[in-house]
Amino acid sequence: MKRNEASSSNSSGGINVGESVVVDVGRRRSSCGYCKSGARSSVSHGLWARSLTIADYQELLDRGWRRSGCYLYKPEMESTCCPSYTIRLKADKFTPSKEQNRVFRRMKRYLDGIWDGKKQELPDKSDDLQGIAHGDELPSSTKIESLVTSEPKSKEDEILDYLSKQIDLAIQSLVESGDLPSDVQYPKSSVKKVSSTKKRRIVEGPEDLLYTNNISFQLAAIAKKAKRDGSSSDLSPKNIAEELVSAVQQSMNSPDLSVKACNGHINFYSLLKETPCDEQNHQVSLSSDISSQREEKGGGMVPENLQSKKRKLEIHLNRSSFDPEEFALYRKYQTKVHNDEPDDVTESSYTRFLIDTPLIYIPPTSDNTVPPCGFGSFHQQYRLDGRLIAVGVIDILPKCLSSKYLFWDPELAFLSLGKYSALQEISWVKENQGHCPSLEYYYLGYYIHSCPKMRYKAAYNPSELLCPLRYQWVRYDFAKPLLDRARYAVLSDYANAQDGAYSLTQEPGKRLKQKQNDLSDGNSNNSDMSGNGNANDTDMSGDRDSNGTDMSGDGDSNDTDMSDDESFPETNDQATVSGEDADIGDVLLGLRETRIKFMKLRRRLGPADQTSLENQLSRYMKVVGKQLSERMVYSLA
Repeated sequence: MKRNEASSSNSSGGINVGESVVVDVGRRRSSCGYCKSGARSSVSHGLWARSLTIADYQELLDRGWRRSGCYLYKPEMESTCCPSYTIRLKADKFTPSKEQNRVFRRMKRYLDGIWDGKKQELPDKSDDLQGIAHGDELPSSTKIESLVTSEPKSKEDEILDYLSKQIDLAIQSLVESGDLPSDVQYPKSSVKKVSSTKKRRIVEGPEDLLYTNNISFQLAAIAKKAKRDGSSSDLSPKNIAEELVSAVQQSMNSPDLSVKACNGHINFYSLLKETPCDEQNHQVSLSSDISSQREEKGGGMVPENLQSKKRKLEIHLNRSSFDPEEFALYRKYQTKVHNDEPDDVTESSYTRFLIDTPLIYIPPTSDNTVPPCGFGSFHQQYRLDGRLIAVGVIDILPKCLSSKYLFWDPELAFLSLGKYSALQEISWVKENQGHCPSLEYYYLGYYIHSCPKMRYKAAYNPSELLCPLRYQWVRYDFAKPLLDRARYAVLSDYANAQDGAYSLTQEPGKRLKQKQNDLSDGNSNNSDMSGNGNANDTDMSGDRDSNGTDMSGDGDSNDTDMSDDESFPETNDQATVSGEDADIGDVLLGLRETRIKFMKLRRRLGPADQTSLENQLSRYMKVVGKQLSERMVYSLA
């Protein structure tokens, strides 16, 4: 693809190197990829971009456009069954939710080797952490540890943790031996210190009793509920406690401590003749034993069978290009997650969808206007011990990182790679603002309120939706009441944010109905659209759910390339030219290597050709805006 590398600047003062050349595809109708109903359809405007500057694409995004490969599309909001609102987030205002913080902690435990995703996940003792403070930097993978770091534990706490782990290991051994049912989830044990008051109430050796645990009662209740009829095993607390004590005695290595079962309780006694002043010495002695065992096992308090070598996660940002390893992962993802037929996932369709890009690359500069990677289209690779596990397809533009698509290894769904990568992309924006102050936003693609599976994007707070008529950004919490009432809403008509309050300026139902009627009247001659349906205008922002639970990405499963057929039919569009739309004389046209304003070409055309082109240019200027229509080249050849 030949590109003009001459430099120019746009009216907003942003970087704009080269020129944008587009071919008008017209209005297209296709089956909806969200409501999955053949009776409903998606209507969009389309452009084929031969080249596109990053500044021009930024402005197109801010008018509701998206891209799939070199195909640009903008939903016709008032006509489509599932209106798609552009959604964005100001990165430095982002506050992760408890669930989003949990994704980071889960990844950290996996990388530390203390959880493999298959066994029951170890208890998350930092679940009660508050969200990251407003304005604080969201940690990257190298900064996660600071989130869960707490004050050093006392020697007493270490002893209690150690004894609790010994009981957990004993429980696991009973499960493996068949003495306890294996198809249920058991609680973690917690050994407690016996207070002086309780010691005085105990007859048997009160002066020697230090710690106790009563998990046998919980295990008995769970096992009794889970065991099959006819089972003769005695799962009383007393018998379970005795079995656990037997297992603990074999694994525990402390010459100063003994363990006994007593009426269902598991008690730990000091073997030393203890006086009040000896208690601290006993703790030091036992702590030393625990420390030596920790060094032998190489993993501290983690049970030996759960210990594994640490894993290394690396994130690499590369220019968009074909990579056989990435394609193999993409095919695996599409067939396993979205149930595509393997024969349908071809290198050519993958290339047109996720590799081809019209964006003109801008290399980094030293003047704080371009980030170190430059501007353009990129693939962000996630590698685990060198193995490719996920790829985020993104565009980096003057104001934002725009998320286009994500595919990941289905075998690692338990890591929530969709959520994790979204958080990493937000973090990337924040980290690169120092290199490029204009880079402030994270664009998540389209938000479709009428499709519950797509509402997860609003969980990234505080997000904004783009008004489909006036292209003003409206806070999601202001827009939500409107979208709860109607699929399509002119958000800027109703948002009246005064002192943080939300109000409606008119009855939403009546106003929305009138607005839709007005818009449909203006397009009354376009009801019979001749699109061939290959432009399947689904959201190309990627599947951000790794678990298939609360963040479903199925709304993005219709990942059809929008440019399979490059021979686009003419549309039967006879829109009336009037008012502001008639001011099309400055629209920039391209005839091979020639650039000419429409006003200079108009007089050379016959009446029929002039009317037809005026209608096309009027529609074009309406959907891209006056400034872009005068800057981008509308190709006629």
